Amino acid sequence: MTSEEDPNDIGHFLRAIGDVRRLDHDRAEIRRPVPRSVARKRREDEAAVMHDLLSDPVNATDLQPGDELRFVRPGVGRRVFRNLRRGHYRIQDELDLHGLFASEARRTVAAFLAEARTHHRLCVRIVHGKGLRSRQQGPVLKGLLDHWLRQRDDVLAFCSALPADGGTGAVYVLIRRPPRP
Repeated sequence: MTSEEDPNDIGHFLRAIGDVRRLDHDRAEIRRPVPRSVARKRREDEAAVMHDLLSDPVNATDLQPGDELRFVRPGVGRRVFRNLRRGHYRIQDELDLHGLFASEARRTVAAFLAEARTHHRLCVRIVHGKGLRSRQQGPVLKGLLDHWLRQRDDVLAFCSALPADGGTGAVYVLIRRPPRP
């Protein structure tokens, strides 16, 4: 800029901003912001998976009265599971599901395990029965309990009890310690 140019001169202004395109109107184009994309189908699929996991399996009665239940979560030592199977841990609480319908049993098991964990009971026994009076259905509660316990993150392992503690009609359950406050 030379000393002769006036900074308020329109020509100076147009040279400063460069090439522009003249608008034929004085209205601004206001576009609504594009909403963030939401993977609705993915959320629906994840909700369906959770529902399926929490629902009772169709083939829960594939077990026979004499079949043993056993499950150990990855990371649980072999010695720990062997000691559980041999009944070496002190049973700190017990739940008997005899006479309960499946829906009642499910709620009862969930409440029992939550209370056991809250009170730092690490090994419990759940008596589900052998299913001898279930006619041709087989042991209904036994299969359902197997499914329910596998779903719970607070269950480290479970297995059928020793004959003196109910045999294949009961399970020992090893519960994860609650987090320290």
